[in-house]
Amino acid sequence: MDKTKRKAKYVLMVCVDNICRSPIAEAVLHAAIVKDGLQAEWHVDSAAIEAWHLGAPPDERALRVLQKNKIEYHNRARRLKREDFEKFDFIVGMDQSIMASLRLLEPHYAKAKLLMLGDFMFGLKPSERIIDDPYYEMGEQPFHKIYEQCTHACSNFLNQARNDEI
Repeated sequence: MDKTKRKAKYVLMVCVDNICRSPIAEAVLHAAIVKDGLQAEWHVDSAAIEAWHLGAPPDERALRVLQKNKIEYHNRARRLKREDFEKFDFIVGMDQSIMASLRLLEPHYAKAKLLMLGDFMFGLKPSERIIDDPYYEMGEQPFHKIYEQCTHACSNFLNQARNDEI
C-alpha cells in the first residue's frame, strides 16, 4: 500500500498518573516518529488511569532524563477518557495492573487494540518485560532504565505496527 494514502494511526501510552512512565514512552515514540519522518502517519499521546496529578507536568526526574537524551516534552497529565477507546488505534499500558484496568474500562464498542509496551522488549522473559513505576524510587536511575526500556520497546512497536504485524 502506498504510505502516502495510509490512514493515520493513533497511539495512547497509559500509566497510573501520567507523570512518569507514559510521558517518557510518549516522548520516545514521538521522537522515533519524527526521526523517521512519519508525523503525518503517526500520532502519540499519553494518559493516566488515576486522577491524582491532572494538569501537572511530568516528574522532574522524567523531564531531566528526556532532556539528557535531547527530547523535549511539554504535555501535562490527563486522565484516560472513554472516547480514547474509539479515537486511538492502540492503547499501550506499562504493566499488568494497568492492562487489567484498561480491560475493565474498555467499552464493548472499543476500536483500540490493548497492548503492553514491555511485550515489545523481545528476548526477555515475561517477568522482565514490566516497566516498573519509579515514582517512589530515589534519584534518576529508575527513570534512565525506563527510558532505555521505552527506546527498545517503542522501536520494535513502531516497526511491527508500520508493517501491520500487530
